[in-house]
Amino acid sequence: MSKLTDTVQGLLEPIVIGLGYELFDLQYGREGGRYILRLFIDRPEGIDLNDCEKVSRAVETILDREDCIPHSYYLEVSSPGLERPLKKETDYKRFIGRKVKIRTYAPLEGQRNFKGRLSGYQQGQVQIQVDDGRFLAIPLAQIANARLVFDLAKDEEA
Repeated sequence: MSKLTDTVQGLLEPIVIGLGYELFDLQYGREGGRYILRLFIDRPEGIDLNDCEKVSRAVETILDREDCIPHSYYLEVSSPGLERPLKKETDYKRFIGRKVKIRTYAPLEGQRNFKGRLSGYQQGQVQIQVDDGRFLAIPLAQIANARLVFDLAKDEEA
């Protein structure tokens, strides 16, 4: 993160938490000639449009008052999405039983890309049952990126 995003996150995270949400991620950058500040919020029950509006109104007020972003920008508030990234230990614990895609920094058993069902998280190891039936334990430090895979059948059961 840059100094600016660190400052903005430090300013907004307590506000978002105070409203009952997690500030899952914050991104700031230039796209198509304009600056965009994106906040991704979450909570165990999920996020809807009303949640995004509530957080947007609260953080707009703070951002306008503090004036810590040097140029005009667009503010976007959304959920991490159905195929959200998994970043923290708590993400892996929360989504046990869900389908995931994992990419490692270095090959593990001859491959770097894995798809399967998240079966656990213990002592820094992400445990998955890959689609061919094998169980693997992947050190969290070896994971370059991981995300949920939308599984309509599983979501209909819930």
